[in-house]
Amino acid sequence: QVQLVESGGGLVQTGGSLRLSCAASGGTFSRYTMGWFRQAPGKEREFVAAITWLSRLVYADSVKGRFTISRDNAKNMVYLQMNSLKPEDTAVYYCAASEAGGGTYSYWGQGTQVTVSS
Repeated sequence: QVQLVESGGGLVQTGGSLRLSCAASGGTFSRYTMGWFRQAPGKEREFVAAITWLSRLVYADSVKGRFTISRDNAKNMVYLQMNSLKPEDTAVYYCAASEAGGGTYSYWGQGTQVTVSS
């Protein structure tokens, strides 16, 4: 069983930056594909970025060039550096872990709120 705890959310102005962190415990972290998802009010949860156990990176088109996902297997941590933030990035951001290469995410954190003011 994997437990995921996100941190680093907050309120930031348009154009600002935030760094989200996700601490993982349980399981074999280095073998998981780790992903970030987000859900805005009234919208479905959407994929943001993922990093495989081989550190292959995948991004949603909406965040390419602005967001960077990374991982530290020694610390069981995954990060999401968010730059040039826009009001449409406002959402609850969730960290998730997949044992299936990103096909299915079995473990989810509780989420952290990111609010970008205009």
